[in-house]
Amino acid sequence: MSMQQAVKAEPVFMNGVNVTGVIDTIKAIKADQELAKFQFRARNTWIDGGHNRSTIQGFYGCRMEDESRTEPFVLDADEPPVLLGHDTGANPVEFILHALAGCLTTTMVYHAASRGIEIGAVDSTLEGDLDLRGFLGISNEVRKGYQTIRVKMRVKSEAQPEMLRELAQFSPVYDVVSRSVPVDVVVETY
Repeated sequence: MSMQQAVKAEPVFMNGVNVTGVIDTIKAIKADQELAKFQFRARNTWIDGGHNRSTIQGFYGCRMEDESRTEPFVLDADEPPVLLGHDTGANPVEFILHALAGCLTTTMVYHAASRGIEIGAVDSTLEGDLDLRGFLGISNEVRKGYQTIRVKMRVKSEAQPEMLRELAQFSPVYDVVSRSVPVDVVVETY
């Protein structure tokens, strides 16, 4: 064994991302595809009116249950007063905008780092158009959720906007929102 092999190189970071770790993760998944299978979970409890609370803690990934989170993340959802809520948290469709913005940003930054593209800053503005007639059952011709979502991202980088947009579209949340995913809802009474 050479001295170079004996001394493990320091991880390389770009955009705050451990690029060495990303490359090692890709290699590990290529060698064992079961490592790529994750299951994320949330629990939710209704509190009152439009107010409910989700807790997020454990998840499964890399062939095991993750136990690194000693405390759950707590997310309160409610509705604004104009929608008859008490405004104790963002409403669920606003959480979708948050999830989409967060995932587009993280995805772009990670993919840019793994390609050697430096990012100095990212900020985004999201708008979603929703017509309550679908949700309220007034019209079967109006979608219950967003009719469209507009995302404007401003990125401080020397990379071309088209390249950065392409990188952001690896986002799992972008995929879920733009292509939809089957959702199986089971309701039990007790």
